[in-house]
Amino acid sequence: QVQLVESGGGLVQPGGSLRLSCAASGIFSIYGMGWYRQAPGKQRELVAAITKDGSTNYADSVKGRFTISRDNAKNTVYLQMNSLKPEDTAVYYCNVDSRTKGVKYEYWGQGTQVTVSS
Repeated sequence: QVQLVESGGGLVQPGGSLRLSCAASGIFSIYGMGWYRQAPGKQRELVAAITKDGSTNYADSVKGRFTISRDNAKNTVYLQMNSLKPEDTAVYYCNVDSRTKGVKYEYWGQGTQVTVSS
């Protein structure tokens, strides 16, 4: 049974920090792990992604503020978010892809709300 369990969202003041976690289970041959977000009335967008060998990719809007990391032994991906801004408010979704015999499978978490407000 595939599960992506997210945690760490919440309400934080501007300038504050949050750390999101996403633990994957029931998925074999995980390759990429990442975080997307969707604000009300906007399309879902990539925030950050990390490959199995540690290569990372960030949205321009979060570079220098967010850091993605992963623990391959635990199949867990993290997103450390610092210097949060009101425009970071969104539902954050964990994304995992696995590759088996050349076929890519993609999985999504249920989403966790991040609200940045004073």
